Amino acid sequence: MSEQFNPNDAFNFFRNLWKPLEAPMQAMFPPVSEEEVERKIQELRVVENWLVANVNMLQMTIKTLEMQKAAFAAMKPADKPKPPPAQP
Repeated sequence: MSEQFNPNDAFNFFRNLWKPLEAPMQAMFPPVSEEEVERKIQELRVVENWLVANVNMLQMTIKTLEMQKAAFAAMKPADKPKPPPAQP
């Protein structure tokens, strides 16, 4: 910004101040058409469905491991065998 500040043209000062930020802001908020919005919604629904499928697989894996843990617990003897009582 080699220009001097001119109080009569404050808008030009602010325009020059924000100029370096225009490109990133346009990338964050690009102008879109109705078709682009619809395409983006469809893409996001595909991603959502993929994530839901992965969550379901994860839940199924957890439940399977819990069942396996319960099966191992059921196969263990409840108590150690007690020695026979001593004869007097």
